[in-house]
Amino acid sequence: MILLLAACIIGVGFGLVLPKVSKPLAQMTGQYVATGPVAQVLATLPVDDHPSTRGYDRDSFGYNTTDDDGDGCTIRDDILKRDMTSVRYKAPSACQVKTGALQEPYTGKFIRFVRGKRTSAAVQIDHVVALENAWQSGASQWDAETKQEYGNDAYNLLAVDGPANQQKGSASAAYWLPANRGFRCAYVARQVGVKQKYNLSVTTSEKQAISKVLKTCPAQQIPKR
Repeated sequence: MILLLAACIIGVGFGLVLPKVSKPLAQMTGQYVATGPVAQVLATLPVDDHPSTRGYDRDSFGYNTTDDDGDGCTIRDDILKRDMTSVRYKAPSACQVKTGALQEPYTGKFIRFVRGKRTSAAVQIDHVVALENAWQSGASQWDAETKQEYGNDAYNLLAVDGPANQQKGSASAAYWLPANRGFRCAYVARQVGVKQKYNLSVTTSEKQAISKVLKTCPAQQIPKR
């Protein structure tokens, strides 16, 4: 009986651990099988497992250099205004955010933002699908106008914790997810929404990572544009 019990415990242990270390086994056990509206859109995205960053030029996206909505404000200040509360402006400007409060999504922290050379970087504006990721997913073939539209598209921008944004860099969901687990479903759903909007590809590893998150939240919706 003792030997039988030990064998059962070992078997259960292997069943739990092996899918985490073996992708083929994880596929067999359905770890990457997700359902729901976001998973349905994810299934329509083109897959490219040989992405290239050759010729990548971040400046070609013109981030924070245009005023697409014509309000006289930069996109950074537009996103700070949208995502923060208790916003105050740097007089006499009606655009430059001086202070505000952010319930930060990537870490779950509460950040009090103060504009300044030493303090502004505490809150950064993240491209949810990073510019370099977009480049290797299809943006390298875009014309200048489309690149600038993407670089300043509020749908793909979030005000986030500066250090978390630096840690993420240009990583896809295959290599980085928010530490705040409660935000992961919304995060990957927005990535899928952005990639659908711009017809960008995913890698197999990226698709699997997103599916693994979506498996925990089948009712998750693609954010509205």
